[in-house]
Amino acid sequence: MVLIKAQPYNYELPSDLQKVALLIIDMQRDFLEPGGFGEALGNDISHLSAIIPTVKRLLEVFRELQLPVFHTIEGHQPDLSDCPPSKLRRTNGKLKIGEPGPMGRILILGEPGNAIIPQLQAIAGEIVISKPGKGAFYQTHLESYLHKQGITHLIITGVTTEVCVQTTMREANDRGFECLLVEDATASYFPEFKQSTLEMIRAQGAIIGWTASAANVIQAFYNYV
Repeated sequence: MVLIKAQPYNYELPSDLQKVALLIIDMQRDFLEPGGFGEALGNDISHLSAIIPTVKRLLEVFRELQLPVFHTIEGHQPDLSDCPPSKLRRTNGKLKIGEPGPMGRILILGEPGNAIIPQLQAIAGEIVISKPGKGAFYQTHLESYLHKQGITHLIITGVTTEVCVQTTMREANDRGFECLLVEDATASYFPEFKQSTLEMIRAQGAIIGWTASAANVIQAFYNYV
């Protein structure tokens, strides 16, 4: 048995590491780079960009060990047919979804700003899930991909902690996946929101899942092999 030192108690890895996948949520230019959608909403993007080296290190470990990796991006079809009117109405920043921005139309699939940041670009064999909502399971094929590969455990990273990351983790928990959120590989524009989310996730005996540092995750995987 190999355990990851975690909160609220240790997270047990399965006997077959191929059942563990790294899930990298929405590390896209619109959210992390200057001129993107996140900054247009008045957010301090430095909180998000600070986690890039940690996410990259985790990605390198999973690639080295040849373990499954999934990326997600939040985005919509060019005609916005998959974007609920309520989502469009709630955008009250300088730029709205679908409008031209410095990196192309905001949150539109295929636009430069909607791409994963260069440091974390997917490689052959890694699946990229385009999602129209906050959660990675809503109107996507993520669940079928995970079941097809026999994945039971998810190591979750990405942004933002209290929105797309938390939504995805709750969705995964309801579907029976054992989820661990990497504390220093997730971020929010509002640090206090991140901290509150971490506490909610691991409350009541890991009601949603576990949290752990990237160092503890990496050490456990190397101990395993």
